[in-house]
Amino acid sequence: MSYLSLTYHLVFATYKRMPTIDINHERELYKFIFDFATKRGACIRRIGGMPDHIHILCDIPAKMAVSDFVKIIKSESSKFMTVNNHFPVWHGWAEGYAAFTVDASLREMRRRYIINQKVHHAKRDFADELREFLLENGIDCPVVLGD
Repeated sequence: MSYLSLTYHLVFATYKRMPTIDINHERELYKFIFDFATKRGACIRRIGGMPDHIHILCDIPAKMAVSDFVKIIKSESSKFMTVNNHFPVWHGWAEGYAAFTVDASLREMRRRYIINQKVHHAKRDFADELREFLLENGIDCPVVLGD
C-alpha cells in the first residue's frame, strides 16, 4: 500500500497581469476549475484570487505531474473564459506558475490566506506577494510571473 499527502499551493497570473478576471463572475471560473480538476482526481481545498491572478490549494493525484496539472487547468480554464461573455477582456494566462508544497498542519492557515485575498491585496500587490512566497520557499528569483 502506498500513501501520499502532498498539498500544493498553486499561483498563476493573467497575461501581463491584466485585471481580466471580473470579480462579479470569478466564482464561475472557480467552479469550472473545481469541477474540471475534481473529475481528474484532484482534491481542491480552496480557490481564490484577484482580477490578475488566482491561487489554488489542492492535492494532485500521484500519477499526475504538477506541471501537467497546471498546464491542463490553465488551458481548459482559458478556453472556458474565452467563450464566456462574462470575461469579455480575457487575454489568457501568463507563462509559468508557482507551486509550493504545504505541510498538512498548515493547510487551514493557507486556506484562510486564499479566502482573504481581497483584504490582503488592499495592502500589497501581486508582485510583492509572489516575491515573498518565493523567498519563503528558498527561491531567490527577482522576476515574477507575468513580468
